[in-house]
Amino acid sequence: MPVATYRLVALDCPDPRALAGFYQAVLGGEVRRGSDRWYELHVPGGARIAFQRAADHRPPEWPGGDHDSQQAHLDFEVDDLDRAQEELLALGAAPLDLDDRGGERDFRVYADPAGHPFCLCRA
Repeated sequence: MPVATYRLVALDCPDPRALAGFYQAVLGGEVRRGSDRWYELHVPGGARIAFQRAADHRPPEWPGGDHDSQQAHLDFEVDDLDRAQEELLALGAAPLDLDDRGGERDFRVYADPAGHPFCLCRA
């Protein structure tokens, strides 16, 4: 019997409304405002991602710097890595590691506009 039930993943950021909008453009769904400091994205299928204002937010260093770490990251499946990458970069994602070794590696790493790393994974 489980101890708890999954609720959501929350990401600290300087502008929760803007970051919720970025992920809504990536995943679809509905953004709901809890307060000026808290927004949630309800994605199709029932998962939720929350965005919480952190005035002193510093993006994690990727891949695991000396004084910081990745902290957490999100993985998203896509059918076409190249097409999805083009769309993400247009939305404001930043490339972190695009070397998929000629298709040998089935993922690429990006940062969202607040600096959180996430991966596009070949479905």
